[in-house]
Amino acid sequence: MSIASAFAQASGGGVGDSGLIGLLPIILMFGLLYFLMIRPQMKRAKEQRQMIESLQKGDEVVTSGGMVGRITKLADAYLTLEIAPNTEVSVQKAAVQVLLPKGTIKSIQ
Repeated sequence: MSIASAFAQASGGGVGDSGLIGLLPIILMFGLLYFLMIRPQMKRAKEQRQMIESLQKGDEVVTSGGMVGRITKLADAYLTLEIAPNTEVSVQKAAVQVLLPKGTIKSIQ
């Protein structure tokens, strides 16, 4: 018996199984990636979108630039923040990062 025929006899029959077993680690890694990274990121984005849609006049917020202020005017894409007495700035709604509890500005001034 030659070496080539010995190898041919030993590898017979399992071609479909080895392909599936080879893909199994990739499928498991994608599933792990989805549950550890993609799904939580989508959840945070949804919560952020809901928070921005629920903003109202008088809410106290922190922007992505670090400004803390009270909302005085709302438009479709922009809002006006009062950051100090008689000092207002306009920012995009998407720049709002955190909605603060009522009365937070008084406690930090």
